[in-house]
Amino acid sequence: MTKEDIIKLAHKAGFLIDTHAQKYQPNCILSTYGLIDENLERFAALVVAAEREACAKVCESRITLGTGSVAILNGAADAIKARGNT
Repeated sequence: MTKEDIIKLAHKAGFLIDTHAQKYQPNCILSTYGLIDENLERFAALVVAAEREACAKVCESRITLGTGSVAILNGAADAIKARGNT
């Protein structure tokens, strides 16, 4: 996951991007005003979902390439995606 991906997910979760602070502290990418617990929970859920989707795509790409057992890889991709529904 790139820094840009993380920033997009953080913004989607409700964080504000502090471009002024970035000029002086390049590693300072996020700020929030109140509700930090809710924003962090949303951010964590978005990161987990993005990682789950990336893992499932790896399985699906192996199916397309014909490597490994299609049934096993297809089942693995489905199982990874289903973890978001538990």
